[in-house]
Amino acid sequence: MDLPDGYLDLRPGKLANVVTNLEMFERPPARPDPPGVRATLRRVEKPDLRWYRALFHKVGDAYLWFSRLALDDSGLRTILDDPFVEVYGVTIGGEEEGMLELDFRVAGECEIAHFALTGKLVGTGTGRWLMNRALEIAWSRPLQRMWVHTCTLDHPSALEFYVRSGFQPFKRQIEISDDPRRSALVPRDAAPHVPLL
Repeated sequence: MDLPDGYLDLRPGKLANVVTNLEMFERPPARPDPPGVRATLRRVEKPDLRWYRALFHKVGDAYLWFSRLALDDSGLRTILDDPFVEVYGVTIGGEEEGMLELDFRVAGECEIAHFALTGKLVGTGTGRWLMNRALEIAWSRPLQRMWVHTCTLDHPSALEFYVRSGFQPFKRQIEISDDPRRSALVPRDAAPHVPLL
């Protein structure tokens, strides 16, 4: 469906953001890990739902992430227990400070379903370190394609980061959704840079 040019009014309580989908068809040249990163990556098989939701809030509230929070226990359990979905926690100093979720459910493909660090790690090199791990894990499999999407509610540097990591944009979409703060999926004071209407 083509949208008309110009401004489109949204009802109060709605959010709109531009989603950019990116892909790669072969593993890019390896980039060195930044010096001084002291993180560890731990795969969590069949993660506890409370642990998963707490980490999802911790890394995602600043960007109004809500997709997994809107699922009931059964729906979330179906995704997380799938043997082709891999969830990883990023730990620094004994604290979980990031998340990586890789989805291999489409044969020959890997989607980076979630890639996030807490705000205190942005700009420390931990993102490059985590992307290096994601690329290593994914391309150790017989892949034809790896992809990810980001949006205008994400960190302002996310799109550029994915391009620097070897992904190429291939599709742009407009996503309209209910503001998750109005339904208490995320706290009302989350993402203060996005006005709550």
